[in-house]
Amino acid sequence: MTKATVVSLIMRVVMGIIFIVHGVSKLQMGLSNVDAWFGSIGIPGFLAYFVAALELVGGIMLILGLFTRYVSALFVIMLIGAIVTTKLSAGLVGNAQMPGFELELGFMLVSLYLVVADHSPFSVDRLFMNKRTA
Repeated sequence: MTKATVVSLIMRVVMGIIFIVHGVSKLQMGLSNVDAWFGSIGIPGFLAYFVAALELVGGIMLILGLFTRYVSALFVIMLIGAIVTTKLSAGLVGNAQMPGFELELGFMLVSLYLVVADHSPFSVDRLFMNKRTA
């Protein structure tokens, strides 16, 4: 196993954990509250349910290595949306009212890497690939 493989595995699992925590946080706040907050900043409220589900289920899928490229691509799109709709006006490092988009940018780059990286040997994706090639 190469160093790159180990780092890819760590990035995938850590990103999965981070997104699960964000999804659980939205559930704890109450999705109706997240829906209302989305509406207050000009985002259609129904997207709160999609984002929470994506973070929770997508995070689990990342940890398992299941459909990693597709889930990561959805995360990239979601993070671009978060930057454009809420964080862009605060700038890269933020201001006194809100943090900037540096964290989202970092998450987006890791997710983008997972879109293009080779599948980890410790993933469900790899099991599917091995069955197809056999």
